[in-house]
Amino acid sequence: MNYPDWLKPYVLGAASGAALAMVVGFTWGGWMTGSDARQMSKTMSHDNVIAALVPICVAKANADSSREAKLETIRDTSRYQQREALMDAGWATMPGTEIPNRDLAQACFDALEPGL
Repeated sequence: MNYPDWLKPYVLGAASGAALAMVVGFTWGGWMTGSDARQMSKTMSHDNVIAALVPICVAKANADSSREAKLETIRDTSRYQQREALMDAGWATMPGTEIPNRDLAQACFDALEPGL
């Protein structure tokens, strides 16, 4: 099949323009693939759920009758094990679950930390 000579520059221009648009869009334009968008939405929803549960964890800590003893235990624990100590206190275990949530324990610890 014979194509006219004037068609070649238009086809090359369109192809290079499309390639340039994709490079610019993905690097600086904020475009992303579907898998990146799914991962971002999972992360955001997880963070939002944890943020919503922190007040419950803090309320459980404030309502605990042995709060001071548990806070003393958490204070006496080394810095990198304080999250585990908070999990052992039971404040990061939400109603309806049997095991504490590590991310919630860290967020709850950060919320309680000014009082520690």
